[in-house]
Amino acid sequence: MDLSALVKAYDVRGIVPDQLDESIARAIGAAFVDVTEATKIVTAHDMRESGPGLARAFAEGARQRGASVVEAGLSSTDMLYFASGHLSLPGAMFTASHNPAQYNGIKMCRANAVAIGQQTGLTEIRDLAGRYLDEGIPGEGEGTVEQTDLLTAYAEYLRNLVDLSGIRPLKVVVDAGNGMGGYTVPAVLGDAVLPALPLTIVPMYFELDGSFPNHEANPLEPKNIVDLQQRVVDESADLGVAFDGDADRCFVVDAEGKPVPPSAITALVATRELAKHPGSAIIHNLITSHAVPEIVLEHGGRPIRTRVGHSFIKAEMAKAGAVFGGEHSAHYYFKDFWFADTGMLAAMHVLAALGEQERTLADLTAEFTRYVASGEINSTVDDQAARLQAIRDAFADRATDVDELDGLTVQLGDGTWFNVRASNTEPLLRLNVEGPTEDAMGAVRDEALAAIRD
Repeated sequence: MDLSALVKAYDVRGIVPDQLDESIARAIGAAFVDVTEATKIVTAHDMRESGPGLARAFAEGARQRGASVVEAGLSSTDMLYFASGHLSLPGAMFTASHNPAQYNGIKMCRANAVAIGQQTGLTEIRDLAGRYLDEGIPGEGEGTVEQTDLLTAYAEYLRNLVDLSGIRPLKVVVDAGNGMGGYTVPAVLGDAVLPALPLTIVPMYFELDGSFPNHEANPLEPKNIVDLQQRVVDESADLGVAFDGDADRCFVVDAEGKPVPPSAITALVATRELAKHPGSAIIHNLITSHAVPEIVLEHGGRPIRTRVGHSFIKAEMAKAGAVFGGEHSAHYYFKDFWFADTGMLAAMHVLAALGEQERTLADLTAEFTRYVASGEINSTVDDQAARLQAIRDAFADRATDVDELDGLTVQLGDGTWFNVRASNTEPLLRLNVEGPTEDAMGAVRDEALAAIRD
């Protein structure tokens, strides 16, 4: 069976049960054990209704190939990464992140949260699972199953990384989007399992509901943070935090309800980590604001530019021994968290940075926001390669530098730059533009879009 439509660049994701069902999860579980050569694995799932059944089927496939299974149950994605690191086991998280309710998926990692992508085992898992679906899964199923609850251990681990006990009192509105933040925030930032912190948490949509009745759990879409923005103002809160469905990403708004760009959060956290680890490497993807490498250099760090995507960033972080990495999509990666991404730890750094001084969040982050960005603009095209060439031609006489690390990145002489990337799964080109002023950015954005859409 060909699983190419289901297995993406970094994970498995599809509509349940049309594209992903328990028989496929069982075959992938068996293949996962074979490719990782694991004798024991850990699994977890988010709040989607299909999660427990898919996770149990995956475990059955793993057991049939001789592996034992630790079921962590209801978890955020970064809790699964914690489980993988804490237990030193390969892991599988059942989530479709911010995708609509009919979707589910699987994010897999080797022991210690080492990412598995198409170039690091996912292709082999896909092909082997397809063969098992056609020919059957061999084995007698000798592995055992046990359940574990890691919520308290996860909360303790994060609190030991960022001490919030001594900050000034803060009022924080948290929009969990009916996703896993509603499960993890009370444990980490509240007093559900550990002593209370000097935080007043105003909860929004903490009820776990995989149908997402209030809004999509994707805080990068402006329409999905409107409720949060208004609530922050209404509550006279110090800031607002929104998590995506599986709570591995966080998005921040200031006291006026204005979004804080993820690049500014990346720069802020980078300076905190560099203060603890002088001279260290900081990873940023090529769509992150140019302010990030500038600020890293100013604070004595070593900025390293990478492709977009968590498997690339995690691999580069491990290779460089980087202490921190950030993406424009609000994914934040920490050496202290097995080089994995965790929205909760990023949120804690923001709370600590704000609570350790008296300025507002807007004042605190102003120094990290130096340029004007377009945000990601998607265009449907018939021929991605032809449109990329058209853009290259349109800017050939003005480009000061062009590279193809990930798509096409064009630097222009006035400090404006843009990147255009082809989607791996859809007939789309994704455009990001940044410039020193709104006018400079807008002019390049409009010209690039004309070349893409002509």
